[in-house]
Amino acid sequence: MQTQTLIIATGAGHRHLGLESEHQLENKGVTYCATCDGALPMFRNQPLVVVGGGDSACEEALYLTRFGSVVYLIHRRDSLRASKIMSDRVLAHAKIKPVWDSVVTEVLDVKQDKVTGVRVKNLKTNAESVVDCSGVFVAIGHVPNTDVFKEVIDRDEAGYIVPRKGAATNIPGVFVAGDCADRVYRQAITAAGMGCAAAIEAERFLESLNQ
Repeated sequence: MQTQTLIIATGAGHRHLGLESEHQLENKGVTYCATCDGALPMFRNQPLVVVGGGDSACEEALYLTRFGSVVYLIHRRDSLRASKIMSDRVLAHAKIKPVWDSVVTEVLDVKQDKVTGVRVKNLKTNAESVVDCSGVFVAIGHVPNTDVFKEVIDRDEAGYIVPRKGAATNIPGVFVAGDCADRVYRQAITAAGMGCAAAIEAERFLESLNQ
């Protein structure tokens, strides 16, 4: 198939914990977007868990304090990777309880077909414990779906496509839009705006070929 112009909008996927129980309880209390799901009735006034330690995880935890009774922030290190200002806000919030040096080894309870808690392992002591919760928000990053373009289109170190001017890539006539080029906002409304801009630029490119 041949074309005169192309818009890449392949998106990005959430990083997963890689647990079978996580997969089985997805959309039943396990989610990857607090902004999308945090206000659901099932999470209101309930203990919640956020997994991660970067800016995204901190943003998720802060957002969830509006709805949950308490937010446990589980991180595999003894300090957050987030920016200082974000870390300070999280650590100062009365509703957020950090769980340091720990990883989630199981999401409970598959038998009940809903989230009732998480099993946590301390990486320094190997001690295991259970944190009761009604929701698990996994915020350990995203993976842009761009490997198919790796030999042709310029990408950054994380694999996100790097736009040149506007929505243009390093290849004339090839434009990019959405989460495969956006490592900051990652929202449907911003992706739609980028898609509109890319479409306008693609149209202008086609017009330039016919002049």
